[in-house]
Amino acid sequence: MMATFWFWAIGSMLAVYAVLDGFDIGAGIIHLLVARSETERRLVLRAIDPVWNGNEVWLIAGGGTLLMAFPALYASSFSGFYLPLMIVLWLLILRGISVEFRSRIESPVWSPFWDLVFAGASAALAGFYGAAIGNVIRGVPLDASGFFFLPLWTNFNVGPRVGILDWFTIMVGLATFFAITEHGALWVAMKTAGELEERCRRLANLGWWAVLLFTVLVAAISPFVQAHLLERISRHPWGYVFPASAISGLFGMKYFNRDATGARAFTFSCLYILGVAGSTAFGLFPCWLPSNIDPKFGLTIYNAAAPPGSLKIGLAWFIPGVILAAVYLFVAYRSFAGKVQPGEEGY
Repeated sequence: MMATFWFWAIGSMLAVYAVLDGFDIGAGIIHLLVARSETERRLVLRAIDPVWNGNEVWLIAGGGTLLMAFPALYASSFSGFYLPLMIVLWLLILRGISVEFRSRIESPVWSPFWDLVFAGASAALAGFYGAAIGNVIRGVPLDASGFFFLPLWTNFNVGPRVGILDWFTIMVGLATFFAITEHGALWVAMKTAGELEERCRRLANLGWWAVLLFTVLVAAISPFVQAHLLERISRHPWGYVFPASAISGLFGMKYFNRDATGARAFTFSCLYILGVAGSTAFGLFPCWLPSNIDPKFGLTIYNAAAPPGSLKIGLAWFIPGVILAAVYLFVAYRSFAGKVQPGEEGY
């Protein structure tokens, strides 16, 4: 029972991270596509300025909780995914320093360089996050030792000798890239006005078709790559609520992109991301990390969990910690309501 609770608690924190940090990563991707002047580039950055650091708290919280609740999974996955984790860490660092450094020196070269770094790191980060999800769905070469190692790529085929990148994980990476780009465009459209808002809306309308295409592709192919997904939902039909949420979000954000404030389109984008995350978690449960060598070697909530006593003690800090984070989230976003304006404090 406790292991099941922690599975969904960690999954929920990672889903919240995907929604919150997703829009500021998406804002980074579209930064150079929609902004035509220094003023507009600053407006895009101000659209994420007060919250982008706080959004990453949910990733840290999810990783810390994973270590407490499922130490075997933490040890195995962090060693097996060492190379992509280092790449993701560097991309997060580059995003942070590019935002901070761009305005430190007045130069025709300095700011454009860091803007390019910000956009490139954001795009690569979205792709790598998607590839990571693809690896979890596909499975990794876990054996009886409980450990594995993945190179960046092998032969790009889905089989026993896989790498981080193959045709399936690249497809999931592209799906994630387009979804996060759409999410960011709808956020910036909601937070800005005038021509900048209109460019974001046009980009979102165009990008929606890519999101639709890759959503259909990933949904159609994933059950053939990981049979457990289809078996799980066929045994528990109530799980269709997750893909139904994703579908509602997908078409809702397209329909409401006409909205004057953009809030409803962005809300449906959040629903889409939560629906996709929920569908993935539900389809894999109770497995955390499948083995593509033999299913019995996969890491589940049963063979990777900490002792029951430790899981119960963890609630003592988890509950007040989540409440504090939620209160902070509410206050930060409430104080940041409305559209950003030129001349305001910020980047």
